[in-house]
Amino acid sequence: MRLRSPAQLVATGFGTAILIGTLLLMLPVSTSGDAPATWLVALFTATSAVSVTGLVIVDTASHWSVFGELVIAGLVQAGGLGIMTMATVFTLVISGRLGLRARIAAQAETKTLSMSDVRRVLRKVVLFSLACEAVAAVVLTARFMIGYGEPFGRAAYLGGFHAVSAFNNAGFALWSDSLMRFVTDPWICLTIALTVIIGGLGFPVVFELARSWRRPSRWSVLTRITVGVTVTLLLFATLVFLMTEWRNPATMGPLDDSGKVLAAFFTAVMPRSAGFNVLDVGQLYPSSWLAMDALMVIGGGSAGTAGGIKVSTIGLLAFVIWAELRGESRVNIGHRRLPESTQRQAVAITVMAVVLVALSTYVLLALTPHSLDQVLFEVCAAFGTAGMSTGITATLGVAGQLLLVLLMFIGRVGPLTLGSALALNKRVRRYELPEERVIVG
Repeated sequence: MRLRSPAQLVATGFGTAILIGTLLLMLPVSTSGDAPATWLVALFTATSAVSVTGLVIVDTASHWSVFGELVIAGLVQAGGLGIMTMATVFTLVISGRLGLRARIAAQAETKTLSMSDVRRVLRKVVLFSLACEAVAAVVLTARFMIGYGEPFGRAAYLGGFHAVSAFNNAGFALWSDSLMRFVTDPWICLTIALTVIIGGLGFPVVFELARSWRRPSRWSVLTRITVGVTVTLLLFATLVFLMTEWRNPATMGPLDDSGKVLAAFFTAVMPRSAGFNVLDVGQLYPSSWLAMDALMVIGGGSAGTAGGIKVSTIGLLAFVIWAELRGESRVNIGHRRLPESTQRQAVAITVMAVVLVALSTYVLLALTPHSLDQVLFEVCAAFGTAGMSTGITATLGVAGQLLLVLLMFIGRVGPLTLGSALALNKRVRRYELPEERVIVG
């Protein structure tokens, strides 16, 4: 079928990557045992990797071989940068020029505002991503060697794998307990947390901050909203987890004060889409689960490696509500007016996300014997591509796990992008109907 829109190209690209990853993970060489992975395990893992989620139904460290782990890392890298972005880069390398179709597809994936900027932006995206991963890998490698006595080869492998997983907000770890053994290690925790934040801010925001971080007055509306909402959520979430889990004997209780602050900050960063954990998520209080549900659905910045409905969407909705409460007919942010089309897009994405999460939670409750808070957490983690779990992922059955596969795909591609990909034609109404007021509330 002929693809008629960039959204269809993006969705098809991610679907193709998942199929290739599934086939590679089903090879006997991909597993550490004699038996190859089943189609469900391979499909779930490939979808989780391409969608940079991190949810697993088998233990990554013990089930997969080195080849399988490298396949997962490659899928994570491909999903983080975007299938269309990587395809366009390959086109540039091979042919030295960029066709109109490839340029439109790359524009849809990287969220650039001008098609003439695509070539330059793609180069910067790739170089910046590799540079951040390299810096994180060097720090982690040095720490594994000096602090934990790992030989250079093993330390470099661990450092590189977790740097890729962190920058792309994937959350895949090569230990069965994720990063719980490093809960009081600031070198490991802060390096991974900062890498997650940078990768999840979004490439347009990162590039603008690099240019004018000393002049906030010159920041665009996107950068102001993304930075403001991100800082607010991180501070608020850190305080929430400190107050909630301070005396929990199964999580922060045994830690000293500095360890509790470090664990709370790390736990506040991860629901934005990363999926690593230094505390046992299954032992958190239900109130902490609820806070993490909201953080996972919100996610990170636009055009970055994070999932969710994005912090910019929440920020825009806050300004829309504030303008409505004040009775203003226009939504203004600083010295700029917000277009009505952008307002409708923010509302549509949020409503679609809420409806999808609610319906998926209902279906999963009907399919499994688990409680509402556990099921809701699992659904939010899949849709927000966060990868955190209370420990029930492997017990959801075939139908439940396939539902999570669908949620991870939708969460990465985006509800609005997937919806537009399914619509082959864009209808333009050439007339206006009479207006009629409807009672609201």
